[in-house]
Amino acid sequence: MNAFAQLIEALDSTNKTNEKVALLATYFRTAPQNDALWAVALLSHRRPSRPVSTSLLREWAAELAGLSPWLFEEAYHIVGDLAETIALLLSNSQKGAEQSLAETITDIIALKPKEEQEKKNYIQSQWQQLTSTERFVFNKIITGGFRIGISQKLMTRALGQALELDENTLAHRLMGTWTPQTTTFEDLLITPHAADQLSRPYPFYLAYAVEDDFFKKHSPEAYCVEHKWDGMRGQLIVREGQYFLWSRGEELITDKFPELAPFANHLPSGTVLDGEILPYPQGVIGNFNDLQKRIGRKTVGAKLLQDVPIRFMIYDLLEWEGIDYRTTPLHIRQEQLALLYQSHKKFDLPWELSQVHHFATWEAVAQEREKAEQKRSEGLMLKKKDSSYAVGRKKGSWWKWKSDPKTIDAVLTFAMRGHGRRTNLYTDYTFALWDEGKLVTFTKAYSGLTDKEIREVDRYVKQNTLARFGPVREVTPKLVFEIAFEGIAASTRHKSGVAVRFPRILRWRHDKKIEAANSLGDLKKLLS
Repeated sequence: MNAFAQLIEALDSTNKTNEKVALLATYFRTAPQNDALWAVALLSHRRPSRPVSTSLLREWAAELAGLSPWLFEEAYHIVGDLAETIALLLSNSQKGAEQSLAETITDIIALKPKEEQEKKNYIQSQWQQLTSTERFVFNKIITGGFRIGISQKLMTRALGQALELDENTLAHRLMGTWTPQTTTFEDLLITPHAADQLSRPYPFYLAYAVEDDFFKKHSPEAYCVEHKWDGMRGQLIVREGQYFLWSRGEELITDKFPELAPFANHLPSGTVLDGEILPYPQGVIGNFNDLQKRIGRKTVGAKLLQDVPIRFMIYDLLEWEGIDYRTTPLHIRQEQLALLYQSHKKFDLPWELSQVHHFATWEAVAQEREKAEQKRSEGLMLKKKDSSYAVGRKKGSWWKWKSDPKTIDAVLTFAMRGHGRRTNLYTDYTFALWDEGKLVTFTKAYSGLTDKEIREVDRYVKQNTLARFGPVREVTPKLVFEIAFEGIAASTRHKSGVAVRFPRILRWRHDKKIEAANSLGDLKKLLS
């Protein structure tokens, strides 16, 4: 535990990538394999489930520190991070951790079914014997909020150096639903068993948004164009008569979409398809809200299958007859994918082949982009014809050119404090639109303003508070902002009756009074 805590402290003290990689690689070379495996798990967001609520942690920490609950809460708001708050408020121990990282996490996992008093005794005992840095790491493991600015790609690079293995090979081995409780460092990374690879997906390749000078630097003839489908990214795997479906978030979602099971009977073993899970009500592409009805259910009943059928929009072939196809040029992968689709159309499988376009000018590409709303897409994907299928977000070959966002002018009605360096500023905002003479809340947004604008809004919030609800303040409605969003759908869960996707602040409308802000009716006109 001490060595891992020292690693985290050292990583936090530098912003140089090469230094971070070197620190991680040294740890992976020298740490016991059980500890190294848990370090890999924590840094790839495979944390143990939380054994105790944060409200109890705050209560127990305040008691141990001899502070009133309100004073602890004020300190928490100032620091902005619970793990760090507890680490700072409790007195330092010179003793330090006696257990290894793996042993500590084993104890934390064993806490979950225990009685509250037993949990309290264990956690307070650990707090008292750990150093401040060890206590911070211990708290992060318990709360499940282990984010320290180390990407999985950077961690994989360090592993590659430590083990002298190819990064892409390691990235593939790290995919899937493994945990340190179900595998070993040796079996996962060094000599994995073939059976363990059966359901394992490949790391997803992610695109960059087109940059301002993109169209001047690149020729349209070097790219193929597809629509950017607005669904749930997934990999469909058929191996040895079984099929598996993975989300981009590395969640195995096979049981959520039982209508895809026929693929196991018809596709050759060793087939991996990259594509988009799309809702298909009434035989046409639906909206993302339809798909959420499927994603959020633990069990999928017959009615839901009927009301929200889905189809898999395929656009890449990653494995063919057991051979890794990712380094094959894209245009060849597309040709093989089209042959696969055409030869299996007779089976009436629930899939569609994403149409690939070729254009001689960027003006023609722009005209195709204008059809996005009509085709129920988010815009376009621009992919180099000779590109391989890379790992993660890698600039150069795949670009996304999303449609211009929809916008609406809305009134600021509530504000809440931010987190981290903005914990003393009101940076999380709630916006409303007019409806029959009243302002009705329709969305929240927290990004899009400059630091100067944030300070100005914060000053306004503090000087124009109408009511307080914990960390939230209701403000006098006076400020108007243009809100941008990517999608919109009817929703029974929202008071406004409408849900918007990816809302953000486009600009502060100093030129508008609240009477000129848009109405809920204006927003509903954007529903398609």
